[in-house]
Amino acid sequence: MRAKDELGRRGEDLAVEYLERQGLVVLSRNWRCRDGELDVVATDRTRLVVCEVKTRSGTGYGSPAEAVTHQKAARIRRVTQSWLAAHRTRWCEIRFDVLAVMAPPGGQVTVRHYPGAF
Repeated sequence: MRAKDELGRRGEDLAVEYLERQGLVVLSRNWRCRDGELDVVATDRTRLVVCEVKTRSGTGYGSPAEAVTHQKAARIRRVTQSWLAAHRTRWCEIRFDVLAVMAPPGGQVTVRHYPGAF
């Protein structure tokens, strides 16, 4: 596995642990369709919470949250509609969150959660 992929997988694992500690129930991880992928789909028992996880080892390319562009957010919204259809979910309230994971080599890992980011 490439180092970048391994870092991303580690970040998603940490993000899921964080969400579960916050009381969310994870419904899907890395759900794919022809239009793209959803990193984490969860519920807080009130609404569906679709989470984009971005992991970085440093800020040389910007902060992790900055990587979620308007185009990326639009794609996530489209893919969410496919997820809803595939799971035969009619209407439900949806919140789109970003989890920014910083994992510097040899440093302390941090998870920043941006509920309702887009």
